[in-house]
Amino acid sequence: MQLVPAVMIAVVPSVIAVLAWAAWRQAARANFVRDYRFPPGLLAALGRDYPHLRGGDLQLVGRGLRQFFLAWLRGGRKPVSMPSQVVDALWHAFILHTRAYDAFCRQAFGRFLHHTPASVLGADRRNNEGLRRVWWHACREENIDPRKPTRLPLLFALDAKLGIEGGYRYALDCARLREARDGTTQCAGDFGDAGIDGSTDGFGDGSGDGGDGDGGGCGGD
Repeated sequence: MQLVPAVMIAVVPSVIAVLAWAAWRQAARANFVRDYRFPPGLLAALGRDYPHLRGGDLQLVGRGLRQFFLAWLRGGRKPVSMPSQVVDALWHAFILHTRAYDAFCRQAFGRFLHHTPASVLGADRRNNEGLRRVWWHACREENIDPRKPTRLPLLFALDAKLGIEGGYRYALDCARLREARDGTTQCAGDFGDAGIDGSTDGFGDGSGDGGDGDGGGCGGD
């Protein structure tokens, strides 16, 4: 009768140690993503494609890409979708720096991350789930309530803020948006509706940050 408690006494510290190590590794990877310095010339190259963007604007795009990477890391490496055209352009340019991107992915995620084109809410439920997952974690990164946001997180605000031609725009006031029948702007309030992707757990990834999970692969489309 005393064997079970003895086994538990031996096992519990090991489980706690494993969980603590996993949490430490997750935090370390998140800090790496936040502090990462992109390869020299990467932001300048983006500026040549978008000549109206200045230095501070380009830094904001870099922050947006880091926010996207954090969403994938914290979402347990479940599917994500890119909500910004200009951030997608930077991501694609980063992938072309193959060695730097390879090293970044290994340090940040433990593996490569596939490139996925920018997208908006639509008929593809997998895309919708990915967008909602990114919304959830981008909001959490900025201490925004994803169900009752008072403002847009950076990643979802950048295309409109920077005047990106053909970019994706989001609005918080869904009623006014639908009354105006503005087909060029997405309703951010829709990210709180599980019906758009069939998810049963709120935002497509449960309530936690997620673990290391499976996923990823070689980057670059």
